[in-house]
Amino acid sequence: MTSVTATPTPLAAGPDGDSGGALPGSAGEPPRRSTPARAADVLELVERHDVEIVRFLWVDHNGIVRGKGVSRESLPGRLRSGVPLSVGRQAASLLDQAQPVPGFAVMDEVRIAGDPGTLALLPHAPGSAALLGDLLTRDGTPWGACPRAFLRDAVADAAREGYAVVAAFEPEFTLLRDGAPLDDGLTLDNEAFDVTNDYVIALVRALRSAGVAVEQYHPETSPGQHEVTVRPAPALRAADNHVWQRMITRGLARRRGLHATFAPVPLAGLRGNGNHLHVSLWRDGNAFAAPGGGLSDVAHHFIAGVLAHLPGLSALLCAGVNSYTRLMRGKWAGAYGCYGFDNREAAVRVPSVLGGDESGTTNVEIKPCDGTANPYLALGAVIHAGLDGVRRRLDPGPPLTVDPNTLSDAELRRRGVTTLPGSLAEAVDALERDDLLMSVLGSPRRELYTAIKRADVRDLAALPESEAYAVYHTRF
Repeated sequence: MTSVTATPTPLAAGPDGDSGGALPGSAGEPPRRSTPARAADVLELVERHDVEIVRFLWVDHNGIVRGKGVSRESLPGRLRSGVPLSVGRQAASLLDQAQPVPGFAVMDEVRIAGDPGTLALLPHAPGSAALLGDLLTRDGTPWGACPRAFLRDAVADAAREGYAVVAAFEPEFTLLRDGAPLDDGLTLDNEAFDVTNDYVIALVRALRSAGVAVEQYHPETSPGQHEVTVRPAPALRAADNHVWQRMITRGLARRRGLHATFAPVPLAGLRGNGNHLHVSLWRDGNAFAAPGGGLSDVAHHFIAGVLAHLPGLSALLCAGVNSYTRLMRGKWAGAYGCYGFDNREAAVRVPSVLGGDESGTTNVEIKPCDGTANPYLALGAVIHAGLDGVRRRLDPGPPLTVDPNTLSDAELRRRGVTTLPGSLAEAVDALERDDLLMSVLGSPRRELYTAIKRADVRDLAALPESEAYAVYHTRF
């Protein structure tokens, strides 16, 4: 993506209540991103760069980026009115079939309201630009099935407690050529760096020009698997950044005759792609950092809240049938319901801090999250669950200091280590039993989401295994 203004400006507090102060992992100045604030800026940039189509994008309940394109001539009016959209699009299953939900008026319409501050030129689609959008009712109020509105509500909930939320998604992806992994390098293998160098350099530059600041890149464990991590940001921006990262990663790969997929397990036998979620709360500095080092009480309460709601959260974090071919013990997928310091099998990992910025880099990592998750729903639900722990001052107990794979089931139970749902169907059951999560999801979102996921369980079970894998590595 190409930067949309000539002079970058620092992150600032936005309408979602996020603050652009020092961020975990920043080790200095916050990332800088230039964003047009007005419709007039969008129109000027579209003319200057000879853009013909502007996509108004949103993320559906299956985590798929969808949109409608608006011509340059029609853009002024659509920036004012939004783009009409059938509400049935938010009822679509993974196989693109609208699900019947009682009380849901599928003949109604909403509007995709493009956020001018998200305008980006698309390096993989010359002549095109895109806006990330909110879904509004025809009278201009947030629709009850809008994912960005859900995250905004969670951020506002944190703000009422005095906290700003900072986050980052950490996705892995697999590069395929002609249906097979591009490389068979070892983890962190220098040869794998060389194989993907031209593509990765183009990707890093495109992300930077979009204001998505890259921190690290490395080849990962599975054949063709790679990871590009980005710097943390205020919560809504973090979710937006993840959408751009997925779009750019896939688009640039396609331009080079490759296929990039964030599917949890793209092909049978591969280890699988995670999308770990890093979170911290900030108030007069990092509220997760204890004054003398280590985790604060607030951080412990937040962790306890996440663990308390983890079964139901799984339906939002690991949102595909395919997810549960990865979410297994021994795969560093976070399949154990516990927390631990640098314990990569724990669902909640507390990463080591970085020297010189110990307070700033204190955060928690939610490991059982993958590319099927809608980032707005996933992050919003984690915020609500963590805040529940903070409000109730829940205690997560002692951290797990050993590899849980070495413990018997009886010993795991003695230590209070739980297991996550073993399938999407079990996860949806757990979500429906979780009163807090169902309450904050609200209507019609909760009815739509659970109906869609149950349809995915049914539809994917009817497909041959190879076709089921193909659905996920194609969609994601």
